[in-house]
Amino acid sequence: MLCGRWKSCRRRPEEPSVPAQVATPVALAPPDGGSRRPGLRALKKMGLTEDEDVRAMLQGSRLCKIRSRTWHKERLYRLQEDGLSVWFQRRIPRAPSQHIFFVQHIEAVREGHQSEGLRRFGGAFPPARCLTIAFKGRRKNLDLAAATAEEAQRWVRGLAKLRARLDAMSQRERLDHWIHAYLHRADSDQDSKMSFKEIKSLLRMVNVDMNDMYAYRLFKECDHSNNERLEGAEIEEFLRRLLKRPELEEIFHRYSGEDRVLSAPELLEFLEDQSEDGTTLAHAQKLIHTYELNETAKQHELMTLDGFMMYLLSPEGAALDPAHTCVFQDMGQPLSHYFISSSHNTYLTDSQIGGLSSTEAYVRAFAQGCRCVELDCWEGPGGEPIIYHGHTLTSKILFRDVVQTVRDHAFSLSPYPVILSLENHCGLEQQAVMAHHLRTILGDALVTQGLDTQNPEELPSPEQLKGRVLVKGKKLPAARSEDGRILSDQEEEEEEEEEEISPELSALVVYCCATRLRTLRPNPVPPQPCQVSSLSERKAKKLIRGAGNSFVRHNAHQLTRVYPLGLRMNSANYSPQEMWNSGCQLVALNFQTPGYEMDLNAGRFLINGQCGYVLKPACLRQPDTTFDPECPGPPRTTLTIQVLTAQQLPKLNTEKPNSIVDPLVRVEVHGVPADCARKETNYVLNNGFNPRWGQTLQFQLRAPELALVRFVVEDYDATSPNDFVGQFTLPLDSLKQGYRHIHLLSKDGASLSPATLFVHIRVQRF
Repeated sequence: MLCGRWKSCRRRPEEPSVPAQVATPVALAPPDGGSRRPGLRALKKMGLTEDEDVRAMLQGSRLCKIRSRTWHKERLYRLQEDGLSVWFQRRIPRAPSQHIFFVQHIEAVREGHQSEGLRRFGGAFPPARCLTIAFKGRRKNLDLAAATAEEAQRWVRGLAKLRARLDAMSQRERLDHWIHAYLHRADSDQDSKMSFKEIKSLLRMVNVDMNDMYAYRLFKECDHSNNERLEGAEIEEFLRRLLKRPELEEIFHRYSGEDRVLSAPELLEFLEDQSEDGTTLAHAQKLIHTYELNETAKQHELMTLDGFMMYLLSPEGAALDPAHTCVFQDMGQPLSHYFISSSHNTYLTDSQIGGLSSTEAYVRAFAQGCRCVELDCWEGPGGEPIIYHGHTLTSKILFRDVVQTVRDHAFSLSPYPVILSLENHCGLEQQAVMAHHLRTILGDALVTQGLDTQNPEELPSPEQLKGRVLVKGKKLPAARSEDGRILSDQEEEEEEEEEEISPELSALVVYCCATRLRTLRPNPVPPQPCQVSSLSERKAKKLIRGAGNSFVRHNAHQLTRVYPLGLRMNSANYSPQEMWNSGCQLVALNFQTPGYEMDLNAGRFLINGQCGYVLKPACLRQPDTTFDPECPGPPRTTLTIQVLTAQQLPKLNTEKPNSIVDPLVRVEVHGVPADCARKETNYVLNNGFNPRWGQTLQFQLRAPELALVRFVVEDYDATSPNDFVGQFTLPLDSLKQGYRHIHLLSKDGASLSPATLFVHIRVQRF
């Protein structure tokens, strides 16, 4: 057989077995020249070493960092040879602080005066010489001015190329790049040769505490020149052995049999055991052509171990269903039928007592898929309304600047409608100014009247409102004169404390009329789809526990916004899950405060293209539903997760080279109260590089359509709370079965690539 001849001629270097505690992913590509420095070799694999912009960044530039009108400091910025990080240092030698930021943590690079900081403080520098590096998470923007416009453009173009190449990298390439970056750092004398001392340093850097005797034996087995130095191919061999994945090899050999390659039918058998949808021989063949690295194997429709690893480390081998990463849900239902990603005190970057208010906080919220933002509006000087947390020490920003930010950034990630939730403390004159800014700045994007096709008994859909901005606020009843004077008796709304409300601002409130929810309406009373109630978390919980099904029915027709208690002075969050269980759509959180609550929010809106709208389960949309989250019925689903291994977990204390994590894995289910549970593995001592568990965790679920699954890795500590390492959260209905990799995220939601968990997932539905 031809395939047999190919198999027999493959080169198979003999490799001694590696103990389980020191094994993990993929073999690396052969070296491209022993004289090449490891760092540059890593950059060369990105195909950018000859790029003029990248070469200039490697040389470094003196850029002026701008923080205020008077704080302008020159810094040396230089791309490191790994192509993944930028090093910078203070110019003054007596203060030699050195810092690094990573390309993968960059949210955006903006040219000119396109940040709040540069608009306010960059006037002394021409826009053509300025750029802003905006980061994911809570890190502040880096506002910079170059000596020339061309130098600024080199950094803008160079960072764009590096980010694009990084985004296009496979998980295997990221691992390859990651290990070479550490190799470069461990090579203390930069001679491209690794002594045993440097190898030990490398092991500590990558979070593994290996026995000295075993490490030295492995070192000597690769030291073919017998000169106590590894170089070129010897280094690659050492890394290849270090990165072995015995657990993947065992799975591969289980299906490949004696010949140690997977044919398309054998791969199909694996896919069927994975419970993959649409598993056909043609699909198996497509996977081989997509992920197999060896051209000869690919021509014969065979998959090697390397190709198998490539597949399992790809998005198709991840726990998140790739079909759910784009908009796949029906977007033509009423707004009340969706969970809508919502922010509280959106203008704040920190504490609600004395933190900084910034338009950048809105930019970051929109970049995370947020579709409902809050504007706390107060009387400002010079007739211009301002936004801040009233009666506190938080800084103030102009209302018009926020509206301009909405215009410029609201639809950068998602095309679906944005709701501006106004908390209005302004007098009539400045309310009229607010209305003027909304109309003139937002233009046709602002909804100022009902849609012609509107069904009066329900709200329009996200699809109908694409690219539009809705205002949520108080509205004058129809029975008032233009100046706001009451002309006749009013209904329930007028039982509230009377406010004068500007007719200009009132006219902009069309589908989101703020009203107080005193009691839930009895069934015979028709719903008021354009009314929106805002409830504190405490009142929402009271309704959930005292009138669960009635609250669910109310939320099938009308929007409800829930916000954190004012007592949360440090901008802490509540768990949004309890509110989602009852169908509340606008569950507003402090986006600036990381924690498990924001992890749940990110997990809820991870799917459907991260567009900020997720269709509620049918039991929360039906007008006559009997669903009550407090009494969901008997278990309907069993979730079984076998936690197998982890790969390349990050070090938590980089200032202490000998500090190695002791990782454990916790799996949490967040859903209706009866489904909420958390179970965890034992911890593994001194190994964040490739720890192994092989432990099984099982959960019984009554309302699986509402459940979120959160995978958490922590560093075990016997005397104090465990330290957070990484996490990943997603809806149960988007969780794929079988052998899967979980790609971990940091506390701020940034990628921790190449850090992964390897698990086996089984979902049994009754």
